[in-house]
Amino acid sequence: MPVDHKRINAPESAVPYKLFTKLNTESLKEQYQKAIRDGIRVDGRKPSEHRKIFLKTGIVAHAKGSAYIEQGNTKVVTSVFDPREIPNRTDYCLKGEIYCEFKFAPFSCPKRRLHQQDSQEKECSAIMKKALEAVVCREEFPNFQVDVYALVLHNDGSALSAAVTAAGVALASAGIPMFDIITSSTLAIQGEHSLFDPNFREELLSEIAIEKEHGVVILCVTSTHQQISHFHQTGNLQLNTITQSIDTLHNTCKEIVPVVQKCLVKSVLSVISES
Repeated sequence: MPVDHKRINAPESAVPYKLFTKLNTESLKEQYQKAIRDGIRVDGRKPSEHRKIFLKTGIVAHAKGSAYIEQGNTKVVTSVFDPREIPNRTDYCLKGEIYCEFKFAPFSCPKRRLHQQDSQEKECSAIMKKALEAVVCREEFPNFQVDVYALVLHNDGSALSAAVTAAGVALASAGIPMFDIITSSTLAIQGEHSLFDPNFREELLSEIAIEKEHGVVILCVTSTHQQISHFHQTGNLQLNTITQSIDTLHNTCKEIVPVVQKCLVKSVLSVISES
């Protein structure tokens, strides 16, 4: 896709100011040890502690259903639109399709993002699509397509997990038939250390080979059926580590379910009170 030259990101000679900060004089190992010093992370959380979540529906006025999620400093808006015929398809499809578009706002990351989707955003869109396909009753709208859009306003780590959780809330508020509620959580691993719901710096350091085992694990789970709708892993992790990560993330996803349920009940009560 061609670059949009009408949007000027920055002067060609501009240099990020973070290159001159003290953080860049430290080694990667020192940065990671600083992030988990004395069992307490930089933001005051324990390694197994999840950030507080704020959820609200009805954010996008012209969408069928929408949701806004704050997970610490990570802020994501998701919107769902009415089913429409699948474009550019001649044969009849017995199951409906889900189109997902995951996008970082240009100002959401330390490095300014382009207006067009890059490879990372396309990969996140594919992960969202696979996760949501497992919970949506696609047999209810054959030959039709439901559009789901996720826009990250501020990326402070675990943005994809936040987007999947918010997308499930947006689908439910839009009245799209679903088998179950979906929640998602992220785990960053570096050697013997595991950090739940990592922020941007922790997520970045976990993807770098400081120790032999390193990587990021993302798990999407349905609440009632307790089934894994999708699993994604990056980095270099052993099978035993992945198995333990799935078990711990499964319990973390259970803790997010009451927040989602409370948000949906509140949205239903508000509609009833208005009518």
